[in-house]
Amino acid sequence: MGIKLLLLSAVIMAVLYGAFSEPPDTRPLENPLSDEFIEHINSLNTTWKAGRNFRSDIPISHFRRLMGVRQNVNYRLPTRYHGFDDIQIPDEFDARKQWSNCPTLREIRDQGSCGSCWAFGAVEAMSDRMCIHSKGRIHFHFSAEDLVTCCTNCGDGCNGGIPGVAWNYWVQNGIVSGGAYDSDQGCQPYEIAPCEHHVNGTRPPCSEGGDTPKCVKKCEKDYDVDYQSDLHFGHVACTLGNDVRQIQAEIMRNGPVEADFTVYSDFLQYRSGVYKHEVGQQLGLHAIKILGWGVDKESGLPYWICANSWNYDWGDNGFFKILRGVDHIGIESFISSGLPKMV
Repeated sequence: MGIKLLLLSAVIMAVLYGAFSEPPDTRPLENPLSDEFIEHINSLNTTWKAGRNFRSDIPISHFRRLMGVRQNVNYRLPTRYHGFDDIQIPDEFDARKQWSNCPTLREIRDQGSCGSCWAFGAVEAMSDRMCIHSKGRIHFHFSAEDLVTCCTNCGDGCNGGIPGVAWNYWVQNGIVSGGAYDSDQGCQPYEIAPCEHHVNGTRPPCSEGGDTPKCVKKCEKDYDVDYQSDLHFGHVACTLGNDVRQIQAEIMRNGPVEADFTVYSDFLQYRSGVYKHEVGQQLGLHAIKILGWGVDKESGLPYWICANSWNYDWGDNGFFKILRGVDHIGIESFISSGLPKMV
């Protein structure tokens, strides 16, 4: 009897500690840029299609560097709350159509080999909001270069930053104008070159990137406004909390917002449809711009419409859709927003 009890105890302990469970998968991770990985995603019959966005020889370290969001649980912007007495949330909304006289809404920027997504999501939404709140009168292209290099409280430039702090910096310090790399647009165009995703071309190869450029508080010599005079400020910075209807009301009333989420390696291969994480390793936290929402006609899934900062040759011409309403991989948890100080 004692032997039987000992055997029974051994079986129970083995089950509790996983001795009878399947052994862990120790196979090496599949190359997320391989044709086989793309084919595997598409074989899952998910709600989105994968395709080649990047050359297969780009190091995975390049993509880890692009995930530049650094979260600080002790830092949170004040929460804005919307009432719904005078607003109805439609099934579909697209800021590009709502404010068609604001060209920045259709623009896709390129952060290059720099973990500056936290700054790009911010200045993209700020630029949109300046146009929206001026009723199309002011087209001010806020400079990612100025924010990345000069906001020391935001984090560490190309090594990551905190989106909420970037919005507060806009209110406290202001940001000058600046377009894309080599554009000669505005006071401070972006200094980091875009890299070549697909084939050998005019862009430099994608790599781990370099150091953050130095903060220089002056404009390009051919720009006819001085740095201090070019600074444009935010009036207020806020967050919306993890509340879908509040996020929707904010976008409808004031324009696109910045959000961040956890990126997995299957996201690198997104081409169309409603993205849901299916397979692959975690790469880091990434910031993007949300500019609308809808419901997919085939799957019936609700989605957010988002703009990425990896140039037009990624995804759906630089844009993507992601599952809405269940805080999928954190997309609704950390929303940053604000209102411009009108001049």
